[in-house]
Amino acid sequence: MEDLGAIEAILQAGKVEEAVTLLKEYISASPTPSDRAYYLLGNAFRKRGDWQGAINNYLEAMAINPDSPARNAYAIANEILDFYNKDMYNQ
Repeated sequence: MEDLGAIEAILQAGKVEEAVTLLKEYISASPTPSDRAYYLLGNAFRKRGDWQGAINNYLEAMAINPDSPARNAYAIANEILDFYNKDMYNQ
């Protein structure tokens, strides 16, 4: 099983699908839930354009650790989605 640092490097290298697979495996195999793993999985979903998947994983990370960096990522994702929704009304 890869460590989270290695998986994060894969994600930063743009190998999003590989990172998603590894993160899901990591989460399944981990005896204790990891807020960082869910945060990284949220980032991977966001990079793929799956906003719902990103938000779900950010919420999971925040449930494990309320001070997770996922809190900020969740707020930013909501701001972006609010902007997109408001913009749709102006067309």
